[in-house]
Order: sequence, then C-alpha cells, then structure tokens
Amino acid sequence: MAETFANATQILEPFKGVKKVTIEEYFTSGHRTCQGCESALVMKLMVKAAGPRTIVLGSTGCMYVANTTMTKGKMKAEPINVIAFCGDGGGADMGLGAISATLTHKEYNSLILLYDNESYANTDIQLSGSTPYGANTTFSPPGSVKRLIHTRWKKNTAGMLAAGHTECRYVATVCASYAVEMMNKVRKALSIGGPTFIHSLDPCPKGWDYDPMLSHELGELAIETGIFPLYEVEDGIVRHYGKTKAIVEGRARKPVREYLLKQGRFAHFTEEDLGYFQKKVDEMWEKWEIPGVIPFRREVSVK
Repeated sequence: MAETFANATQILEPFKGVKKVTIEEYFTSGHRTCQGCESALVMKLMVKAAGPRTIVLGSTGCMYVANTTMTKGKMKAEPINVIAFCGDGGGADMGLGAISATLTHKEYNSLILLYDNESYANTDIQLSGSTPYGANTTFSPPGSVKRLIHTRWKKNTAGMLAAGHTECRYVATVCASYAVEMMNKVRKALSIGGPTFIHSLDPCPKGWDYDPMLSHELGELAIETGIFPLYEVEDGIVRHYGKTKAIVEGRARKPVREYLLKQGRFAHFTEEDLGYFQKKVDEMWEKWEIPGVIPFRREVSVK
C-alpha cells in the first residue's frame, strides 16, 4: 500500500546569500521567450528555489506557451511541491475567482505565483487589470482626439487576496531583480503549509517598449519609486522588506518619472500626467492605512 502524506510539506530553508544558492538548474535553455524577458528569469528562480521534487502547472499565457511540455511517469510517495503559475491576464483578471477559491482550502499545499507583465502579452499586449494608468497598449493607444485611453489605476491583487482570505497563511510580492529575496519567498511559501500566493512584477521589453538590457534596472526602479512595494503577509502579520522596508523607515523614494520615461509605453505622457502618477503613488505611502498594501483610510472624527 502506498505511503500517504497528510498536509506534509518539504522543509526549504532560506538561502543565506547568493553563494549558498544551489547550482542545479531546472529551467533550461531552449525556451521560446523574448530577449530580456523577466518572466523567464522568474520561472528560472522559482524552480531553482523549489528544487527537483516539484510539479509546475500553468494557465495559458506567455510562460505556458513558451515553456511547457507534458511528461508521463510515476512519482515516489513523498511530499511534492505544487506550483501553479499565471500571468496577470490569467490570474488577476480571468482566473481571480479560481485563485480565491484555492486560497480558502486550507488542506491544499500549493503555491500560486502570478507573473505580472502588466498586459495580455501573449496575445499582443492587450490592456489588463494590472496595466498601469495611461499606458499605451494595443487596446489603449494614445491619439489626437483622446490622448489617454486607459485611465484606471492598477488592481491591487496581492493586497486584495491577503485582506480577503484570512486563513491563507502566506501572501507576498517579489521582483526578480532581487533574486535571492525572491527565491526565499518561494521557499517560505512552499514550506509553510496550505495554499499560498506570490505576486511577481516582471518587466516586459515587448509590452513596455524598452531595450531588453534594462529589465533588471526597471525592476529595481519599480521598487525604489514605491510603485511596486515589496512585502509579505505571514499568518496575518505584514512585513515590508528589502528596499521597500527602507522607504517605510524614511528613505526618500525616487521620482516616478525615472521609471516611467525609460519605457516607450509612457512616451506620450505630459508633465501633467507624470504629476498625477506621482500624486497617486504618494497617496499609497502617505494616506493608506498600511502603506503600499491596504488602501483604506481611517475616518477623521470632527469634534
């Protein structure tokens, strides 16, 4: 009779620095992603952190189309890491209900990793709920009659899922520009038990219109400007980390223009547009109940 494992997880200790990261690679050459694709780096680091006893599933999207094949075979009876990945179109939009349902089932040991390149990139850069305000996509091209087609603010997916699923033990945001931090969040999510969720910001040369060599720098700038905060919610406790923690502790944020103007999708922005974007990011840090995480504000009582 086969041995069974009731809610057992692998114990994955954090890597103590880049020199301690395992040398084995499980995401190999031969994939079909674009030059400079940050999501490919996310997949590489994700499976490197998870290790060989891992099953990776995916909804259709860039990473599914570019990377997946199906194999058959028996597996040993042992704790197995299960990771489901999705893009912002497949996860933050169409698959949001399925993710929500998964996070309510405490008996599912699994990680859902959302790689967010801020558009439906696999089908030619259509607008998604994660597309930033004002960005040029195939569904929101700037024109002479209406210069800004897309005027909605980006969906706060990680904060929404953390706040709305009180028994989900772990939700985090990551960026592959900080590789060891990202891998350690994956390892924690797989070890803690139950369903977990990680939101990764993934710069996309094709969709964001920039030189592929800038992917790493743009990931860093997204954090340093405060546009994409790094945090984890573990058993209901919020912790900012990395350069976001430094911002919370008082370090000045870089102006958002340093991030936006390196991308062709914002080339049509005026000074007024840049000022509005900066104002909205400032509100995240100065007015939100939990800076960069939960957009509630306390009512000011009038005496």
